[in-house]
Amino acid sequence: MSLRTTDDTEVIVTGVPLSRRRRQLRKTTESYAFLSPTIILLLVLMIVPIIMVIGYSFQDNVILNKSPEFVGIANFVEILGDPGFWKATGNTLVFTIGSVIAHLVLGLGFAMMLNSTLLHHAARAIFRALYVLPWLFTVAVIAVLWRMLLAPNGVINFLLNTDIEWLASPQLALGTITFINIWAGYPFFMVSLLAGLQGIPGELNEAATVDGASAIQRFWNVTIPQLRPIIVSLVLLDLIWTSQQFALIWMTTGGGPIDVTEVLSTFTYKLAFAKYDFSLAATSAVLVLLMSMVLAVFYVRHQKARD
Repeated sequence: MSLRTTDDTEVIVTGVPLSRRRRQLRKTTESYAFLSPTIILLLVLMIVPIIMVIGYSFQDNVILNKSPEFVGIANFVEILGDPGFWKATGNTLVFTIGSVIAHLVLGLGFAMMLNSTLLHHAARAIFRALYVLPWLFTVAVIAVLWRMLLAPNGVINFLLNTDIEWLASPQLALGTITFINIWAGYPFFMVSLLAGLQGIPGELNEAATVDGASAIQRFWNVTIPQLRPIIVSLVLLDLIWTSQQFALIWMTTGGGPIDVTEVLSTFTYKLAFAKYDFSLAATSAVLVLLMSMVLAVFYVRHQKARD
């Protein structure tokens, strides 16, 4: 048996070194061992259900049918030929794009106000508490709160001296739930953009001011370029989250009146638990998954580009 010391202070016994590679393997194994409970939960609660839903989309009415048969892309053809699906897709686009744009505008506006030195620090603290308040409520609380406020005999109609059916009017329902979603979601943008504004070096604005740049020019040429990575990340995340919004719509309008506020999430839910057509529901869910994956790919690429 021979002993000798290597460059990395390892001792070789009988010609078998505990090399750096083996130590790295041991560390990797330990890391995965610690992660194993989370990985198992992800497999059981996410990966396996996704695989099952994808399988259901290629069969006839599963769950209710004891012996479902493979039908290929017939379910996809049926869903894509359903006017209700395209109505829900259009409503989802209006709801999502309107919400994201308003989230960005309001969030940036409030963030800049709270970052301004024109406000006293006590006033900034009060406004921060008030503006972040909607973010603290759960979706259930938000839905119940706004249903009460917007009821025919609610506070909003009392203040406006009218009796409008905000959530039951075919002309107003989609705009109303979009407004509610905007109110509930803008604090996320505000807090994130406020952190970004506070990270902008003051020297940049000072240099621009010395060069004669106006407040508007500093905003477009200093503030926005510095915030662009954060803005892109927030917009992509919000597009993914808002396009999958279900609870708020279900607890306020249920997709009605008629199908005015029907979005892809409520459309899929009704296919499964109102019509009990689980194969078509799975097919609709797969299509929503594909749309979300496209946005997720853009988000991941953006994050890698930032790194």
